Parts: sequence; structure tokens; C-alpha cells
Amino acid sequence: MNGQKPEALRLAEYLFESAQFHPQLSEDEQGGYASEFDMVLDEAAAELRRLHEVNAELMQIFKRIRFEQCFVCECGIEDATWELIEANIAKATGEQR
Repeated sequence: MNGQKPEALRLAEYLFESAQFHPQLSEDEQGGYASEFDMVLDEAAAELRRLHEVNAELMQIFKRIRFEQCFVCECGIEDATWELIEANIAKATGEQR
């Protein structure tokens, strides 16, 4: 990935930094979002980070399945499934096949 931050994380960071927060006004009065829109920006950033993490975990599973395919001849998985796994790995990593 050439050392750059993944796009989902870059966008999550941008959304989070775009949200406006009120500082804590006193010990009794907490800070918070400046508007409902800012709350949605923060939630969207959190969801992008969560989905990025899930995607990374799924990619590890796909790569492990692909790796194990090399050692198991009679695995019971159809060729179309292998093609789908390979296509998803290529799509997630930006590789062209």
C-alpha cells in the first residue's frame, strides 16, 4: 500500500476533524457536539474506522484460505469460490488481475 494511510482511515480522520466540539465549560457542564451534524460526522468517522477493521480481518481470512489452498488439493471449495476470494483480495488491495 506504499506507506500511505488507507482511504477509509484518511476519510474518518477528516470527518472527525471536521466535527466541531464545545469545550467542557465547567466541572458540572460537559462539552459536546456543536450541532447534530457534528455528532453525525463523528459517528460516520467511527463507523468508517470500524468497517476498516472488519475489512482488514476479512482480508486476513481470505489470504489464509488462499494460502491453505496451496497445501490442500481436495478442499471441497469450488473454483468459482476461489475466483470470488481472489477477486475480493484484488479489489480490497487495489491489485489488477
